[in-house]
Amino acid sequence: MTAGRGSGPLPARQERGAPELAVRVGPWRLETPVMPASGTFGYGREMAAWVDLRRLGALVTKGTSLRPRLGAPPPRLAETPAGLLNAVGLENPGIEAVVDDELPWLAALGIPVFVNVWGTGVGEYAELARRLEGAPGVAGIELNLSCPNVGAGGTEFGRDPRLAAAVVEAARGATSLPLLAKLAADAPDLLAVARAVAAAGASAITLTNTLRGMAVDVHRRRPVLGRGQGGLSGPAVKPLALRAVWEVAGAVEVPVIGVGGIRSGEDAAEFLMAGARAVQVGTANLVEPDACLRVTAELEALLRREGFASVEAMIGAARPARRAGEGQGEGGGA
Repeated sequence: MTAGRGSGPLPARQERGAPELAVRVGPWRLETPVMPASGTFGYGREMAAWVDLRRLGALVTKGTSLRPRLGAPPPRLAETPAGLLNAVGLENPGIEAVVDDELPWLAALGIPVFVNVWGTGVGEYAELARRLEGAPGVAGIELNLSCPNVGAGGTEFGRDPRLAAAVVEAARGATSLPLLAKLAADAPDLLAVARAVAAAGASAITLTNTLRGMAVDVHRRRPVLGRGQGGLSGPAVKPLALRAVWEVAGAVEVPVIGVGGIRSGEDAAEFLMAGARAVQVGTANLVEPDACLRVTAELEALLRREGFASVEAMIGAARPARRAGEGQGEGGGA
């Protein structure tokens, strides 16, 4: 955790000799590397009846815009053979309501809170960052540069290195809070975008957002989703997300947070071994509210079985340099 921003003691959960779950992700220390992905956990309050939120490594809020948004027309969700299509359209109450009503409650949890934000232009991102400066309990801002579920802005920022860098630079100039840049694996030149946002001041990169997709109702002869297209998530995107994390973790100095199809401790371990320093669980939360806690428990059991003393020792373990015996210290990374 960043000192003074959402920090606080968590209930002890490690027995003597158990693997160390805490990790360092850029400026943050997380008690576990597992957190929910934006858009699958609301603002946390919605899940509190089913999940002990204090046991999460961090909490990422639903995407928040400058003004309230009603979102996309229904239907908004459609199951696929190996995942989920969504076109919620970033429905949210707007930054003013989030700062006034949600963040004080979240701050009391004592865990890092990352506020996911989205704007229709560079100036909106800067204004969102400015309004979060000094807000209670905020550990960082996750800049959504790659959402496929809205018309204006959306994926375009994350597909163009110059636009992506401009957003990060504008936000960086408006706040002292650390920034995460959330990108998608289908950018035409993902490594160029990743390098651009890192150079512009991002403290970490989140990979990957949902990928554009759609489904057609052959009986009604029209798209299933009310908006037509949406974002694909779930197991179907895991190989693409894992490839993106592998490539980006080897190309930038800032840490990478992996997300995409993670449903188990083994899934999480794949992303960590590929070079991610933390992971986000997304679609699984929609069918199993405490999926993050189960994934954490399974990851701890896997660490024990595979002989890892800590999550830090697992990070980057599948990368060639690590296999050759280099970078085997506790902070082993990409």
